[in-house]
Amino acid sequence: MAETDLIKLYSQKILALAADIPHLGKLDAPAGSARKRAPLCGSVVSVDVDLDGDEITRFAQDVKACALGQAAAAVLGQAVIGCDRATVARGRAQLAAMLTEGGPAPDAPFADLEILSAAQGFANRHASILLAFDATLEACDAATKSACA
Repeated sequence: MAETDLIKLYSQKILALAADIPHLGKLDAPAGSARKRAPLCGSVVSVDVDLDGDEITRFAQDVKACALGQAAAAVLGQAVIGCDRATVARGRAQLAAMLTEGGPAPDAPFADLEILSAAQGFANRHASILLAFDATLEACDAATKSACA
């Protein structure tokens, strides 16, 4: 890996996002929670949510990941309140396609994930980048399941 590739990968904007992750912490008595781990690098993201129907009304995340995973969690955290599960799932699918297939950046409200397109050639980082989305989707599923029980 060339030094310029590393510099591009860990750009100032990515590092700024990683330093300012919204909704850090845990919720009191969340409707749904999930913890996801990337086995290759050991990154871990835990998410708590409350839902009103399918809409995320409260959200908290605990992010122990590389700067790329933290940046993805920051973009998600900036936009997730008010989103429904389908919007989060679409953002996750578009992010994965951008990383693995060279697809376009995700649509709004997750368009800022375009900054992570520099990670396309770094497959060992993809799982960490997707963790916050995966944990959010699983937490939504847990919340829906507990509401139906």
